[in-house]
Amino acid sequence: MVGHPSALLAATALCAGVFAAGPAVAAGADPSAQELADDAKQELLDAHSLHLTLVNRSDSTRDARTPAAFDLRLDEDGNCAGSLRMGTGGANGGSVELVKRGDEVWMKPDATFWKTQVPGGGGDLAAQLFGDRYMHGTTDDPMLDGLAETCDLDAFRDQLDDGSQKAAQDQLTKGDETTVAGTDVVPLTGRDDDKTLTLYVTADDPHQLVRATEKGPDDDITMTLTDYDKPVPSSTPSPDESVDISKLHDVAPGGQTPPQA
Repeated sequence: MVGHPSALLAATALCAGVFAAGPAVAAGADPSAQELADDAKQELLDAHSLHLTLVNRSDSTRDARTPAAFDLRLDEDGNCAGSLRMGTGGANGGSVELVKRGDEVWMKPDATFWKTQVPGGGGDLAAQLFGDRYMHGTTDDPMLDGLAETCDLDAFRDQLDDGSQKAAQDQLTKGDETTVAGTDVVPLTGRDDDKTLTLYVTADDPHQLVRATEKGPDDDITMTLTDYDKPVPSSTPSPDESVDISKLHDVAPGGQTPPQA
């Protein structure tokens, strides 16, 4: 059902450019901008679980099949709970709730999601079939396979590490201390062509990334990171709330449902 983990790719791309920045601009105080960035990256790589939210208000692409926002709690065991809202550039692609425990997956799209993501009349049929219930299956099903990466903290960290190694080198600027949601943070700013990337790292040790933003002529993305090492909720939908994914194959044969979440 979820064909590609573009939601997490957006999150990792946002951070990678600044984590890969070159020599810091001298600020006359310790720790340096690069030391803060290095500490924040290591905290992310060491985290056992994380709460990620992302809002994409960019106007560059109007696409009902790309996530405009997500709210995910995920861990290194591949467990996940949260939701995604589809549609960038003002498009409305609906929303979907999701839960993953081990190899089992539950997804509850709303009617707009079904009608937007499933071609032909299959979306209307799926919305009627599933109603307000979860679609239930496992990661062995090709229609759910992409969710394994979307909900996998290890995949997020691998993408982050790989992306920051490949990102263009640039100077990193350490800004004045400020606050984000009541937490004292230090902004670290870098450039990527015409985009400004800013990481907000906690001023106190341990230096954790709590917010990242990307601003540009057509770009406006904000990601927030909280609950480092806090377990993902373990509750799952009951059988009465769920319908087996095999029913969807009857509506959309061949799995022709590739939303880019």
